[in-house]
Amino acid sequence: MADGTGGTSALGGGCGGGEPEVSDSLRTFGEVVKGFRRRAGLTQEQFAPRVRYSVPTVASIEQGRRFPPPDFVERAEEILDAFGVLRGAARHLSRQPGLASWFRQWARLEAEAVNLHTYECRLIPGLLQTEAYARTLFVNQLPPLGDDQIEAQWVARAERQRLLRERPNTAFSFILEEHLFLRRTGGVEVTRQLIDHVLALAEARNVEVQVMPQVQEDHAGLHGPVRLLETPENRWFGYCEGQESGQFITSSKVVSTLQMRYARMRSQALSLGDSLGLLHRMRGAL
Repeated sequence: MADGTGGTSALGGGCGGGEPEVSDSLRTFGEVVKGFRRRAGLTQEQFAPRVRYSVPTVASIEQGRRFPPPDFVERAEEILDAFGVLRGAARHLSRQPGLASWFRQWARLEAEAVNLHTYECRLIPGLLQTEAYARTLFVNQLPPLGDDQIEAQWVARAERQRLLRERPNTAFSFILEEHLFLRRTGGVEVTRQLIDHVLALAEARNVEVQVMPQVQEDHAGLHGPVRLLETPENRWFGYCEGQESGQFITSSKVVSTLQMRYARMRSQALSLGDSLGLLHRMRGAL
């Protein structure tokens, strides 16, 4: 499916079901940062502006709940005079259980992106999923997942969804196929909750949701799902995910092609207003 935790994948809508990676490395890294910060006599409130991150972000990193961005590591290393310890520890970090290994690099950039574009034709992207919808995907995973694995994947999914709440200056664009809602994955009530959830998220100024109609004679997305993001340094990257693997795309030529296709799909999908109108009608028909 898609997203490294996917519908059953690793992070958001996937189906690959990456192996859970049980690791305390993030928590250990956080404790090391905390130790050096206290050694320097700094509170989180004093430290945060120096590394150019918010206090909640610093707290999340110190608690092992957030993967530290590369620039955080570099600034913290210099500010705390950490003797190279933080740089060395960062090289051995692994994500929390529930995040597929192939999705890790994309997830790290996604957390700092200023633009994030997602086209999906297989399932609702992880950022937009409800807990009931996500758990339905996890339960249907093959090979079957244990209860602890399902819980780990949901925790990773919920953590990633914080991006929509915590990054109001990031522009999120989603193009979703109409049949994703018509499939009624998980049943009528799960679908009803899902549509309500997507409609609520679409009320945010920085979130755009467009629906690609089921009948569409011209479609630029026939090559499959695609994700694009722009970094704070204004570099664009792409990502495409299969059932058991993901492709992180850095080639400017390939990224340009994906951008061209995504732009065309934006014009082929229903307008923002018409998309929300369709979702409201689908909701009423359930």
